[in-house]
Amino acid sequence: MFICPVLFILVSCQSSPDLTVITVKGPIPASRMGITLVHEHLLVDFAGADSAGVHRWEREDAVERITPFLNEIRELGVRTLIECTPAYLGREPLLLRELSEKTGLHLLTNTGYYGAHDNRYLPSSFYQLSVRELAAVWIDEFNNGINGSGVRPGFIKIAVGPQDSLSADHQKIVSAAALAHNQTGLVIASHTGPDIPAFEQMRILKTYGIRPSSFIWVHAQRGTLEGNIKAAREGAWISLDNINGERDLKPGDPFSIGWYADRILVMKEKGLLEKVLVSHDAGWYTPGEENGGEFRGFTDIFKLLIPALKERGFTEKEINQLLKKNPQNAFSLRKVTS
Repeated sequence: MFICPVLFILVSCQSSPDLTVITVKGPIPASRMGITLVHEHLLVDFAGADSAGVHRWEREDAVERITPFLNEIRELGVRTLIECTPAYLGREPLLLRELSEKTGLHLLTNTGYYGAHDNRYLPSSFYQLSVRELAAVWIDEFNNGINGSGVRPGFIKIAVGPQDSLSADHQKIVSAAALAHNQTGLVIASHTGPDIPAFEQMRILKTYGIRPSSFIWVHAQRGTLEGNIKAAREGAWISLDNINGERDLKPGDPFSIGWYADRILVMKEKGLLEKVLVSHDAGWYTPGEENGGEFRGFTDIFKLLIPALKERGFTEKEINQLLKKNPQNAFSLRKVTS
């Protein structure tokens, strides 16, 4: 089926009861998301695309290990967690649905492919598929559920390398994400890092009629402040998503809590707070390691970053903008029109 690359995606910039997100248990009004962590991992399997799969872990063991960390953030007021583990890296929708039912948290999973790290997590089938055929795989997951689970993705997760120019394979991934977005309305969250690949992706998406407001620059803290400001002014989402108080960093060092707070403050002063997302990129259960390996929890935003923001004059309304309103607007389904 021919998919027109010039469809235009329209999305309101204001949170609305009419906006919808797709969780692992089905659609919900975006207004029910509450406090949201936009980039976390519950299970990750680094075995590689040819080896990863549900045969490598016991779901019951994973549920037992992960549940206390989800209960901990629920007690802190979190109501939604965006699970960013992609296909062939440990994505398991049935595990996520069970965890959602057990903890009461809304969880979102994804469709898409991860091309970073030298394509280690791309399946062999990727190389035989055209852009349209690849997009069709992801569109089918949206329409019919992932691998027969009935669980539908709530966003498109892709990943590209940090190089100054996107490889042909990574351009293919971005183009397929564009086609899938135009058919589903799912936001595109791309593991990116530096400025150049971020803007190159935005350029490709624009050729398909996709506005920057449908693109999340994942790991944007790895880009420059100037790049973050420029992308946000164009409408892209700036995801500052490795909040981590366990690093042995001095206050003000790059990627320290104070550094993140200062970058968010500058975005606020530039009138761009409504384009900023924050998260930990934490977790996770690792198959093959004893008791799932080391698991970093999801609390540093609440215990460290929010106090740092309040020291810089942030109000409760502004913190709610970061943790509630912005995620609602970022992950709501876009209205697709031709």
